[in-house]
Amino acid sequence: MVNMMVNMSGKKALVKLNILLAIILCAVSAFAAGPHKVITGEELQALTKDGQPVKIVDVREPELFKSGHVPGAINIPYDTAHGRVLKELSPNDRVVFICHGGPMGDELGGILTKNGYTKVYNVKGGMKKWRGPLEQSK
Repeated sequence: MVNMMVNMSGKKALVKLNILLAIILCAVSAFAAGPHKVITGEELQALTKDGQPVKIVDVREPELFKSGHVPGAINIPYDTAHGRVLKELSPNDRVVFICHGGPMGDELGGILTKNGYTKVYNVKGGMKKWRGPLEQSK
């Protein structure tokens, strides 16, 4: 009877250890994937001039995008972005999100990094803080 109780407590300890190990592995893999990087408008301007392709994704409403956006940006409005970003952006792309003030780009950046994208950025302060040139669309 005592041996059976020891075996039961040993099994419980083993189950608890396996659960703890699974939690640690999940945390490490999430950390290894890394979050997106938050950059300033000046850093975005530097990225556009470093000779490497960059995909700038403006997630504001189409009307705001048309009235003025970062040169070369594409418009994937936030309302439709959740269903589009993984389909339209490649894990090989260097992706920079920009929105009104930052939070929407942070959210979408998190979606990409959780899906294995490694070169993901968000502009801190969004278009409210952008001091670079603007391009208009028709």
